[in-house]
Amino acid sequence: MECPHCGVNIHEGFVARPLVVTKAGMPAPIGMEGGDATFWDALYMACPACKNAIIMLQKKFGWGPKPAFQVYPEESEWGTAPPEVPPEVAEDYNEAGAVLLKSPKASAALSRRCLQAVLRDRGYAQHDLVKAIVAVLATNTLPAALAQSLDVVRNIGNFAAHPMKDTNTGEILPVEPEEAEWNLEVLDGMFDFYYVQPARALERLEALNAKLEAAGKPPVRQPPA
Repeated sequence: MECPHCGVNIHEGFVARPLVVTKAGMPAPIGMEGGDATFWDALYMACPACKNAIIMLQKKFGWGPKPAFQVYPEESEWGTAPPEVPPEVAEDYNEAGAVLLKSPKASAALSRRCLQAVLRDRGYAQHDLVKAIVAVLATNTLPAALAQSLDVVRNIGNFAAHPMKDTNTGEILPVEPEEAEWNLEVLDGMFDFYYVQPARALERLEALNAKLEAAGKPPVRQPPA
């Protein structure tokens, strides 16, 4: 299975604990559905990679349990950040995806803060998000499609009407219907460009150098970032 926190592939190692949820009066026989009680198994484990808890619930019937469903972290249709993304950056992205449908405002606040963290991690330390976006666009280092998508964040963000979006990215403020989802899509592209592609290129280079070493040849130097 894939860890819902960090996205690393892990082996399931859930520990089960029975739960009895009663309404009133005497509970039904253990393992049966009916009466004033329902019976569940709480399944929990910690991810070996990121150490975060994963909790599932499984409802029990006399003829066998139903499929378990995840209760923590709350499942998201958006998915989680790639494992190459630094944990402190991935945390806001994962939470933004988890609350996207329930609260676009909260999702947009988290994704704006995540975007600023990505830009700061790449050396754009401007206090205001708009200034950081303008600075990275001015370098012409991003792929054209990604640069255009990032510029849309600045245009649809309505920073003029809500300057706190620019100077305090974590604020819960009104958003355009498309803003929260667009922010996450832009972060997907930023993650791929800044973290995933360099990590995979380094893996390929290390594999090549291992083959060269085995053949008695000098290694290929990694180009400067």
